[in-house]
Amino acid sequence: MKKKILYVGLDVHKNTIDAAITNSRSNGKVRSYGKINSTLDALDKLIEKLKGTNVELRFVYEAGPCGYQIYRHLVSKNISCAVVAPSMIPKRSGDRIKTDRRDSINLVRLFRAGELTSIYVPTIEDEAIRDLIRCRDDIRRFERKARQRLLAFLLRHGYQYSGKRHWTKGFYNWLATIKFPHPAQQIALQEYIDTVNECSQRVKRVTQQIQAHVEQWSRAPFVKAYQALRGVSLIVSATVVAEIGDMSRFSNPKQLMAYLGLIPSEHSSGKKVRRGSITKTGNSHVRRVLVEAGWSYRMPARKSIILLKRQQGLPKSVCDISWKAQTRLCARYRRLIARGKSRQATVTAIARELSAFMWAIDKQMQLTIS
Repeated sequence: MKKKILYVGLDVHKNTIDAAITNSRSNGKVRSYGKINSTLDALDKLIEKLKGTNVELRFVYEAGPCGYQIYRHLVSKNISCAVVAPSMIPKRSGDRIKTDRRDSINLVRLFRAGELTSIYVPTIEDEAIRDLIRCRDDIRRFERKARQRLLAFLLRHGYQYSGKRHWTKGFYNWLATIKFPHPAQQIALQEYIDTVNECSQRVKRVTQQIQAHVEQWSRAPFVKAYQALRGVSLIVSATVVAEIGDMSRFSNPKQLMAYLGLIPSEHSSGKKVRRGSITKTGNSHVRRVLVEAGWSYRMPARKSIILLKRQQGLPKSVCDISWKAQTRLCARYRRLIARGKSRQATVTAIARELSAFMWAIDKQMQLTIS
């Protein structure tokens, strides 16, 4: 006997979950189940009430700050669950009323109709590495803010470093020579300096931990393989792998580019074709590190000692893709600059193609591992 499908939409919040239920019929009534506590025990009680001898439950909820705990709990019980992207949920332009009850009803109705886009849920191991990498990004922001405050404090009192670069040994030696007329200002200066040094030390510690944990990671071969590309350091490579996960889910590079928001936006109608800046959808962490890596292609193509060291032990096919990427992207950078494109737009275009070469390397590694 064919099982009866019951769709369950969950509007998940910190303390409560609002649930809505409907069957598989297109004209089936969607009803609100009500609120439950946002604990796994309360969710289990809901499952016990809804499931029957011939009922298949299919859950859906939006990705949000509560993470993937509900998804993993349901999957462990062999219950179908989908996590959808909030930005991809269709919304009526004239609907000005938003409540948890309405959100859960709308969610399950769209899920039954197949109008929702599910996201990729990382494994526990992938999410752990991703959390460590994002922790480093947060500390880097703290460090940048601390440096800005120190420079602003010095500028406010007429002190400007005459050297070429800040945060070098010469810059710190210059800081040690500064003497303020009032002791309170001297203490403030030292506190600013200590804050910068503390943040820098924390960045180094977390970077070392990332390197240690990546070596034990199941996706370590892919992290090493991506580093064959110019500009792709350990942090860039680990960020791409941790944030994207299994890249084989993209059947072609264009899908990966669209996922990262690196393709141009478009607003065309009739014979008019209008393309604008990149869409900036999808994962912003990967998009940022790829743009940073793209700046290295402004220089002529060459195999540096650092790059050759990173390529040791990798398959020849991966190294060939790396050299092909260098020759193409370095030439493309010069060509776009000659056409009058801005440097930022040019580097963004380089980052878009760099993601395609990463996809090609991933495909080669899949064949090598299998």
